[in-house]
Amino acid sequence: MHPDMKTIRCSIVRGGTSKGVYFLENDLPKEQPLRDEVIRAAFGGVDIRQIDGLGGADTLTSKVAIVGPSTRSDCDVDYTFGQVSYTAPLVDYKGNCGNISSGVGPFAIDAGLVRAVEPVTTVRIHLTNTDNVIVAEVPVKDGRARADGDFAIDGVPGTGSRITLDFSDTQGAQTGALLPTGNPKDVFDFGEKGSFEVSLVDAGNPLVFITAQSLGMTGIETPAEIEANRNLMDTIEMIRARAAVRFGLVEREEDAAAKSPYVPFFAIVSPPQSYDCYNGRHVEREEIDVVSRLLFMLKMHKTYPGTGTVCTGCAARIPGSVLWEQLSEEARKETVLRIGHPAGVIPVEAAAEERDGKIVITRAAFYRTARKIMDGVVYIKNSVFEPKKP
Repeated sequence: MHPDMKTIRCSIVRGGTSKGVYFLENDLPKEQPLRDEVIRAAFGGVDIRQIDGLGGADTLTSKVAIVGPSTRSDCDVDYTFGQVSYTAPLVDYKGNCGNISSGVGPFAIDAGLVRAVEPVTTVRIHLTNTDNVIVAEVPVKDGRARADGDFAIDGVPGTGSRITLDFSDTQGAQTGALLPTGNPKDVFDFGEKGSFEVSLVDAGNPLVFITAQSLGMTGIETPAEIEANRNLMDTIEMIRARAAVRFGLVEREEDAAAKSPYVPFFAIVSPPQSYDCYNGRHVEREEIDVVSRLLFMLKMHKTYPGTGTVCTGCAARIPGSVLWEQLSEEARKETVLRIGHPAGVIPVEAAAEERDGKIVITRAAFYRTARKIMDGVVYIKNSVFEPKKP
């Protein structure tokens, strides 16, 4: 026992191209305000270096997963995702992270929440953020989730054991509809600031799709090049803010950056083209079906998020969408969509059918690897648990 600090069990897990702190639900305070205080303290509080906590000072490494027994009879575990801000006292629960989701099955198996079945254990995950189900297929050996394997994903060194995640149940999770406006494409008019064609799609997470051409881009810019263009970033947030209102995430456009920085994601798409990645990898035009650059948490993603991958695959199956128009006739018919991102290529399985005049997604799956990095305890100052003065 430490005289002025409490300990809470946790694990650091790499899920896909992200890294997060995973907690067992019962180890955290029940009341959400206090729970969020504890989580923020564990990560290092409001500090862009997160020097006093476990956060990695990056939007891809400042994520939390809370896992516990399922409250639904058709699932094995409950999973709550939080994006932990280091610029504001906020844990954003409005969306989900497909990469962090890929670590939930292995974490639950190793924690004894799910019985290990060799060679593959199917884990049905109740995503509490939106009350949907993710189905994970996790390779298992000797009663534990396998880490070693021969599957590689761009953005992560080496290889690992392939985890399949099916997100088809998450269509319309935030808004109740795959196409919240009812249209495959909408026009946002900002008067003198311009008019932009966009597609708003809700699957995995809500996304705004827009062409690189409409933003004066080639589409193969690096994340650093995009972020360095202040006028472009301001235009992106102007469009994203209006989309946040259309998605019903905020009431006013001016509140989007502060109240919903995580979602909607913002994807800038263009036809296939060859390019050099910032990590040294070269992508050939023939390797991909579409190029995309994606923004979340007001920052450009250095690779591609899992839920963004799901939504991009779904958007490719919607005739007339901004993304669909970037695809060749062959790519529109294929089940697998190959997305070229800043660090390489990510494939996604996506299939849809028309029912009663509406597009229904029947398959939305992608592949990740995950690895537990550390088990231990995090120390939290006692003062965090003390009642706050009014």
